[in-house]
Amino acid sequence: MKVTGVETTLVRNIEPYRGGQYWLFVQLSTDEGITGLGERPTGHAQDLSAQISLIHQICDEFVIGNSPFDIELMWQNVYGSRHDYRHPSLYGTPALSAIEMACWDIVGKALNQPIYNLLGGQVHDKLRAYAYMPTEGIWEDPAEAGRIAEQLVREGNSACKFDPFTPIHPAPRDYSLKFIRHVGKIFQAIRDAVGDELEVAIGTHGQFSTAGAIRVAAELEQYSPYWFEEPVSPENVDEMARVAAQTSIPIASGERLVTKYEFSELLRKQAAQIIQVDVGQCGGILEAKKVASIAEAHYAMIAPHMYCGPVAMAAAVQLDTCSPNFLIQEFNTNALHSQILREPIELGDGYLTPPTRPGLGIELDPAVVQRHLA
Repeated sequence: MKVTGVETTLVRNIEPYRGGQYWLFVQLSTDEGITGLGERPTGHAQDLSAQISLIHQICDEFVIGNSPFDIELMWQNVYGSRHDYRHPSLYGTPALSAIEMACWDIVGKALNQPIYNLLGGQVHDKLRAYAYMPTEGIWEDPAEAGRIAEQLVREGNSACKFDPFTPIHPAPRDYSLKFIRHVGKIFQAIRDAVGDELEVAIGTHGQFSTAGAIRVAAELEQYSPYWFEEPVSPENVDEMARVAAQTSIPIASGERLVTKYEFSELLRKQAAQIIQVDVGQCGGILEAKKVASIAEAHYAMIAPHMYCGPVAMAAAVQLDTCSPNFLIQEFNTNALHSQILREPIELGDGYLTPPTRPGLGIELDPAVVQRHLA
């Protein structure tokens, strides 16, 4: 089997823009009529023409005419071929990720197996997911957070995340004691309302100074947060390790890291124990599996990042299903995530059920795609 062509499709998302204002899908075709889907997460990007050109350039040089089964060889050839590619970045690596997951989709379809069966087999028959706690009104009235928490529990959720520390720019920045203790009141309202029935993670974006992050952690430890996400900017792993050494709250990081090399340093320096690898950005499904295995060797858990469309989401689900150290999956979606798939991956009672269909286990609905073309 050989890859014979590549197509890119840009879809305009609907509000609220969960996973970005646009979704960039990649489809590889083969000489045996099997096609594979991939996705390049776009974040908040507006002009994606350079990324589209990059995907076609990589495919023309390294993918078309070759076997989709040779995923490791393709990855190494792309990564090692250019100075710009070899340096881990959020420029080239996500494009490689999209192409790589499309190859895996082809391989799974050719063998009539879900991808997780080709990466060690199914470990989990259901996948715990976490919800987002809306922040509207909770700052003015912390008791509102308790009411929202009760609703989340009634819906079957056992974990959520919220982002109480705003604004996040400029960084690094610190917050006053009054501000920090007000966040504590929000946590207290949640604990008063639902006790230990709901894990609550602190979502931040690397905006604290090291000292400021340690101060925040010391004040919030009493509420046992699920994790403290990116307390400092991920560029300086040593400083994140200093925060981790000063608190009992687990540190989570990884949504802005790429390739096994960056994650290896994060784990070696004990800077984080909850690894938020993004399958659509880190280098693809196999690279994410390698990251999960390195984390496993450090007794660390994975909680994959998901700010993307439905194809990269499906790739994360494949990783989750075959990873023994899977903890929980981010599930940040809107209605279009489900509408655009013929058989969507749905959240029920706080859990996702892995698809049993071959490859990624999903298929785009062409009519819905057509209606939302950018």
